[in-house]
Amino acid sequence: MWFKNLQLHRLPAHWSVTPQHMQQWLAPLAFNAASSIENERRGWVSPRGDDELVYTANRQTLIVYRAEKKLLPASVVTQFVKERAAEIEEQQGFKPGRKQLRELKEQVTDELLPRAFSIRRDTRVWIDPVNGWLAIDSSSATVCDDIIGLLVKSVTDLPLASVRTARSPVSAMTDWLLSGDGPAGFTLDRDTELRSTGEGNATVRYVGHALETEDMRRHIEAGKQCMRLAMTWDDRVSFVLTPSLTLKRVSALDVIKEAADPTAANDDERFESDFILMTGELARMLSALTEALGGEEDLRAAA
Repeated sequence: MWFKNLQLHRLPAHWSVTPQHMQQWLAPLAFNAASSIENERRGWVSPRGDDELVYTANRQTLIVYRAEKKLLPASVVTQFVKERAAEIEEQQGFKPGRKQLRELKEQVTDELLPRAFSIRRDTRVWIDPVNGWLAIDSSSATVCDDIIGLLVKSVTDLPLASVRTARSPVSAMTDWLLSGDGPAGFTLDRDTELRSTGEGNATVRYVGHALETEDMRRHIEAGKQCMRLAMTWDDRVSFVLTPSLTLKRVSALDVIKEAADPTAANDDERFESDFILMTGELARMLSALTEALGGEEDLRAAA
């Protein structure tokens, strides 16, 4: 259940949308399998494998985006095109031209698509209308752009915005490494990346290695900045923070796993319990993280 990544976007706090409205908005773009002549398809699927495209518990919402793509390697297409081109050359006495090769490639692709394997990938999206978060469980910017694009098509007047904090993650992470301490409620773990802003982009990575303050100071004084930092919040959730404020390798620690409801009688109850636990913890962690980064610019300006 736990999201492994958090690509974050902002919604207005207490955004009023009902599960019924969301279901109506998503339904026209529900996922249907690609036909034999289609290369890919995208759409919304049920988080629980039923007819409902929207799962809601404790005012938190979960939706799932599915992308299907036919696996047709370019090398296979090229091989068939070469064989066909050789046959045509023998028949007409000269090599096919560029236009003829382009048409031949399109023809071969159409013929091979029905025989290609399909790969499906599901990506979960958490919507928190109470605290104003929309988080996508993906580390790929391309996948997130596709999901946001489909959401904008699906949801009427989606009030989505970027997360902008008063301090940039790069500046804050660099200062935390320089001091050797994380912000209040956070500890620094044994994984970081520092990169030079000058010519050459010299990079130093620490993986599973103690982050000695003097080592960090030496790299920072040499002109490097922190581009990735592993952190733990309140001994409950660990993650890796990046310059774009994307959280990767998100993981619940033992204290949270032990808090899971042991009385859940079936899969549905366990799913609900885990979802409520995850969203509650992540909402509190995101609030603490944005505060550690100086708060959000728009919120501070409106205060």
